[in-house]
Amino acid sequence: MMKIHKEIKNNQLYLYQNGALIYKKWLATGESKVFDLMAYDKYTLVSFNEVEYGNSNSLVSVQAELELHLTNDGGRKTGIISGYRPNHVFEYKQSQIVQTYIGDINFSEWPTIEPGEKKIVKIRFLDFPSLHQYLHVGRVWHIHEGERVIGKARILSFYDSGDGGTKFPTKSIDQL
Repeated sequence: MMKIHKEIKNNQLYLYQNGALIYKKWLATGESKVFDLMAYDKYTLVSFNEVEYGNSNSLVSVQAELELHLTNDGGRKTGIISGYRPNHVFEYKQSQIVQTYIGDINFSEWPTIEPGEKKIVKIRFLDFPSLHQYLHVGRVWHIHEGERVIGKARILSFYDSGDGGTKFPTKSIDQL
């Protein structure tokens, strides 16, 4: 039996599953972190823990143009920092989310990306077979916090993983 416990202390939200910390959100900034190996919810089939993710050879990294929606258009009230891990939604059926994928958004040129801004970033996804159908240069997808769409992204190119794993077209958007 799965037991979920929610706790808020020091302006931080903690979620525990069977006594183990699986999720933390800093309420003041909106930043969050997933600590579990498998996140089970309505849409997400796969997640990763910090150790496995950082040392994994099974990542797909893309260069993407990220655009965060303005707060008035349903976006966040605050910006995001590098390492932010939202839900990534590639497909909807009858206005419902089919599945979400978790990937982190990375950048070093700015301290944050604010609502309304458009920036070129690196996004790393766990290499999950059902994700492959969506991975091609030019593909646009939606960035979510739960059910709320906070932005969108478009694949510009792929980074070579160097591990001999799954290969994706490495042409950039400019080469098409």
